[in-house]
Amino acid sequence: MFPHLSGAGIGLRLPHLADVVARPPRVPFFEVHPESFLANPHATELLLTIADRHPVSVHTVGVSIGSASGVDHAHLDRVKQLVDLVNPVLLSGHVAWSTHAGEYLNDLLPLPYTEESLKVLVEHVRQVQDAFERPYLVENPSSYVGFGDSTMTEPAFLTALVAETGCRLLCDVSNVYLSAHNMGFDARAYLDSLPAAAIAELHLGGFEAEPDESIPGATLLVDTHGTSIDPGAWRLYEYAIARFGSIPTLIERDNDIPDFDVLLAESRLARAHAAAALSRNHARAV
Repeated sequence: MFPHLSGAGIGLRLPHLADVVARPPRVPFFEVHPESFLANPHATELLLTIADRHPVSVHTVGVSIGSASGVDHAHLDRVKQLVDLVNPVLLSGHVAWSTHAGEYLNDLLPLPYTEESLKVLVEHVRQVQDAFERPYLVENPSSYVGFGDSTMTEPAFLTALVAETGCRLLCDVSNVYLSAHNMGFDARAYLDSLPAAAIAELHLGGFEAEPDESIPGATLLVDTHGTSIDPGAWRLYEYAIARFGSIPTLIERDNDIPDFDVLLAESRLARAHAAAALSRNHARAV
């Protein structure tokens, strides 16, 4: 129905639904969280109108592939009903866990990068892909702590997950920048270690600096999705485009949601950064 996905899309949140229906903007694609629509039939009706006009990507936040207790198949079935209606161009979720003993936690929590964790994720990603009957993109987390018993780096863990399941990766560039600052690794080396052929989407979102109480004078970057994109993340984004090519990119904003025109401006800025990176690549190749 839609041509090959490219350009810089916008995370579509409930406050902007009606305006987007009434005045369809020139946006390459939208991305939605299905959990926002499962108990909201009016919002779902608006979303389906938008999906008839624009490519839509679905980004799950409640499919907890890292939960040791297993994937909630009742929730998976509910999400699948919406996915079948929308027929998204991409479907994605997080390397994280957010459920325990039947309780949903309002956070995306980390897990150690071990063979045991990998086996859990491999089984759960296979279940999710079988249920949805389509590839699932797995997103790298924002990191604040590490596990002493981890035996793999995050890129090695994600690479193994791709090899075992055939899933693809959603590289959140802002998360890489944030995690590199918090955990003390090289953000560009991280991107270089990812399997380029598996990268199907990029994310960009805002973060904020807070005092790191464990280290006097140090700061911790917190993934709030409530501010504009940091200049350092833009620079890393250009490096990512140079490394991976023209990958569809999403502008995310989940808190302090601004007027839609602000998000449109960030979408245009992403296109400009991507064009600059690709132009430099072309100039070096000539």
